[in-house]
Amino acid sequence: MTNAWLPPEQYIETIARATSYACIYFTDIAGRPFQLRSHNKGEVWQWAGGNLERGETPWDGARRECLEETGINFQGVQRLLGVHFVPQREHWPANHIGFIFDGGELSDAQLARVRLTDEHTEWRVATVDEWRGSMTPVNFKRLEAIHTARETGTVAYLEGL
Repeated sequence: MTNAWLPPEQYIETIARATSYACIYFTDIAGRPFQLRSHNKGEVWQWAGGNLERGETPWDGARRECLEETGINFQGVQRLLGVHFVPQREHWPANHIGFIFDGGELSDAQLARVRLTDEHTEWRVATVDEWRGSMTPVNFKRLEAIHTARETGTVAYLEGL
């Protein structure tokens, strides 16, 4: 059997496909995670972020989405906290890969300036333990892993969460 070179448009049909998102993880000055309640996704809590646009890097996408969703024009250091891989599912025909960046701490003044779009109904800061009761177990595991990565200076790899 010969491995023949395929033109890119044919080769791409033979490999896994993926969509991607990027977001920024913030806490307040007390170390409590900041999250937004999604209006569009069954009222789940999530970080400022969203799907990448064509040609956009994860870092640029995270910053764009953060500005769009909160009014925060994040100018901090580019520090990756985690990569999130979700395999193809029945209701989504591609893998989904996420990049979670560290946004550092938001001061009380910065929190007071948060402006939401119609995509989110509210924002909140709460301790990790307080978030446990407000989130699905899977989403909470993701929050807990990213919070731990930030505290320990590591990068979390999250698969299937």
